[in-house]
Amino acid sequence: MKKTIINIGSLVGIVPAGVLRKQGAEMSETGILEQAWLEIEDGNILRFGPMKEMPRLNRAPEAGEVVDAEGGMVMPAFCDSHTHIVYAGSRDGEFLDKINGLSYEEIAARGGGILNSSDLLHETSEDELFRQSMQRVREMMAKGTGALEIKSGYGLNPEDELKMLRVIRRIREAVPAVVRATFLGAHAVGRAYTHESYVQAVVDMMPDAARLADFVDVFCDEGFFTVEDTDRILTAGAAYGLRPKIHANELAVSGGVQVGVRHDALSVDHLERTTDAEIEALLGSKTMPTMLPGSSFFLGLPFGRAKEFIGAGLGIALASDYNPGSSPSGDMRFVMALGCIRMRLTPVQALNAVTLNSAYAMGVSQITGSITPGKRADLILTWPGWTLTKIPYTYQTPFIRQVFLDGQPQ
Repeated sequence: MKKTIINIGSLVGIVPAGVLRKQGAEMSETGILEQAWLEIEDGNILRFGPMKEMPRLNRAPEAGEVVDAEGGMVMPAFCDSHTHIVYAGSRDGEFLDKINGLSYEEIAARGGGILNSSDLLHETSEDELFRQSMQRVREMMAKGTGALEIKSGYGLNPEDELKMLRVIRRIREAVPAVVRATFLGAHAVGRAYTHESYVQAVVDMMPDAARLADFVDVFCDEGFFTVEDTDRILTAGAAYGLRPKIHANELAVSGGVQVGVRHDALSVDHLERTTDAEIEALLGSKTMPTMLPGSSFFLGLPFGRAKEFIGAGLGIALASDYNPGSSPSGDMRFVMALGCIRMRLTPVQALNAVTLNSAYAMGVSQITGSITPGKRADLILTWPGWTLTKIPYTYQTPFIRQVFLDGQPQ
């Protein structure tokens, strides 16, 4: 079935076939075609071009639907490569703790934080967990997200970690968005374990987790898991085909970037605290540095050194870190705005960070994340009058007229 979008004011995010990520100076480049049309067939982008060169539309039924953009902009749907949206209940009580001056580490030390979410999840049925999580997925899709990674990590025991991964699989089967699953058993030490016994438990979970997950993750940071723990867990994951995606350098310069690169991690995420040694370790690697400005905003942490990473020749991705404790929002338009406002990225750099590069950071940039023939038609159509710069500039004004996922309006 075909669908043609005509009278597009600007077609933004055009990338040649075969380009899976952008680095260095490429971060400041994206294809833009003014006054364009775009044709979709069987859920994929078939072709596009300027309106003055558009083939005559066949009005026969098999020609499909015609959508008049009326001068609106068309861009790739957002890709969110780091989320924790499968969780139960809320941690708004900890929000008050933060307002009253407690740090993330202090809340965790009092038994709150991740352990609090683990307790809530344990008491929640799988069906109810799926229902709550689907509300968040629908919210994200409505705001323009077409691909998302979802982590476990609030189970912290074999039964509940697998419950989370089953819920992620159900989400993947229920929605038109691209969904990838990450096993984050090593998010914190479960209440029933010593540190060493829990690391062994995570290693022992790997065969069952690998049947449901695409990636393995470790919270390699101060007060959580060491470089040695991380190396052991990633080695166990590799034996079952799980490529790493690492939490690193949120609370301290942890060594997580370096151990991630040694294990050929797809991404190293957070990076609120980095030195030139982390930049040097990433140069020449296949690992995507991924920064989470929503977490910096909510926790009052430093924002990642995005401009310095790009200046050194690296690419970056931006993701939401949507979770109940440190970034309770999956609005990727706001993430893009923070990239511009607080990290001083240009709108084009921010676009590449929240589309193609974030798709790369979850292993799907060959199928989504840009305007490229043959890729999925995961698109945002704006109201008339919108430009790429205006999206992060007027960051709260509604701009989406229609979201298309797999070529279908949502």
